[in-house]
Amino acid sequence: MTSSTVMNYDIENDDSFTQPVGRWSVLYYGSGHMLNDITAACWFTYLLLFLTDIGLSPRGAAAVMLSGQIADGFATIFIGELIDRFGHFKIWHGAGSVLVAVSFSSVFGGCMPCRILSTSTLKVETISYCVFAAIFNVGWAATQVAHMSMVNCITLNSTSRVVLTSCRNAFTMVANLSLYAIAFIVFSVSTAKTHADLENQYRWIAYSSIFIGCCFVGIFLSRTEEPRLKMGLRGNSHARISWAYWFKKILYYQVALVYMLTRLVVNVSQAYLAFYVINDLRMGQSAKALEMAWTGQRLKAYYSAGGILWVFCGAGILILPMNMSAFMLLE
Repeated sequence: MTSSTVMNYDIENDDSFTQPVGRWSVLYYGSGHMLNDITAACWFTYLLLFLTDIGLSPRGAAAVMLSGQIADGFATIFIGELIDRFGHFKIWHGAGSVLVAVSFSSVFGGCMPCRILSTSTLKVETISYCVFAAIFNVGWAATQVAHMSMVNCITLNSTSRVVLTSCRNAFTMVANLSLYAIAFIVFSVSTAKTHADLENQYRWIAYSSIFIGCCFVGIFLSRTEEPRLKMGLRGNSHARISWAYWFKKILYYQVALVYMLTRLVVNVSQAYLAFYVINDLRMGQSAKALEMAWTGQRLKAYYSAGGILWVFCGAGILILPMNMSAFMLLE
């Protein structure tokens, strides 16, 4: 019996992998996606506003957003394949977090190539922001895929896997609320009297988000161990499933469709609600920050209730008269 076979046998028969994961371990794991979540909330809520406020055309701002989404789509596929082949989740997570922090601060920190080249033409600015948007989304994809794929390699206990995922989603809500709390404080405390003041407001929000997110990433990397289950099961009797296998499963398309539509609703709402609040309803700047996520049956009930509420809120936005703009806070 080879050493790898012994390792596989020991891990598969180790009770620690079938026992529930400890409460602190769950919290440490959940904190690992905080940087991604808080920067994504800021990205979809304030990026288009920021870019148009600093002088980019609506088409240029849309190009920046599109370049990031395209990079995210391709990076998710290739990084997922690489992580599946080589493992080392924490290395991918850490490298992705560095890319997220550096590129995110570069986007909201101004046009770096413009300062280097001593030029501020619209074309150079647009290309610069497109490049950093693509880098941000590549790093974001690396962090996301590494963090999500760790769940099945941390434990074999199905209940613990649900708990880990639920904790991750709970931290997503915490990140969103934290971002809007920061934005509310910044917009309430400082008044943008000049163009430079407006840029500084967005930068304070962005830098504060990065600082908070990096603190949580540090907690995750220092307190969460590299999963041994992935390394132990490699090379055993479990055959590696080809990626083409999933295209033959109806469930794959069902899950993909539900997830895609959910993300579409969330992203579109975040990206355009701030525009609607400020440009159409003429509400104050701080209103941008006041936008107020286990059984199978219970999960479906929560999801359906959320979808119904979103439909009613969307319909309310369409019929809400200008003189009742204060009700946007309830939406």
